[in-house]
Amino acid sequence: MERRFNKIPKLHIKKGDNVKVLSGDDKNKTGKVLSVLVKERRAIVEGVNLVSKHKKPDANNPNGSIIKLEAPVNLSKLMLVVGGTATRIGRKRNNEGKLQRYSKKTGDFIK
Repeated sequence: MERRFNKIPKLHIKKGDNVKVLSGDDKNKTGKVLSVLVKERRAIVEGVNLVSKHKKPDANNPNGSIIKLEAPVNLSKLMLVVGGTATRIGRKRNNEGKLQRYSKKTGDFIK
């Protein structure tokens, strides 16, 4: 049975975050999040999960080529890096009463 969400879920990772890969071929690699695919619960991370894409010949490139692109990675395989170490994320209210992400390792607010 497919899970359905009535509203967009809050995720622990945002565009621009530095993350560490927890499992798979790229385990222990770190990179910057280029984009987050919320509905698919995946993220595209710079330099992680590279796939080869064959490009057909065109006017600019008459021979065609093979280029390397980043493919999406499941969010469950990513952990946010704060201060050089990977940490779990929680949410608590800041001084203004707004929910904000914080590092469970250090207790400090993130951005």
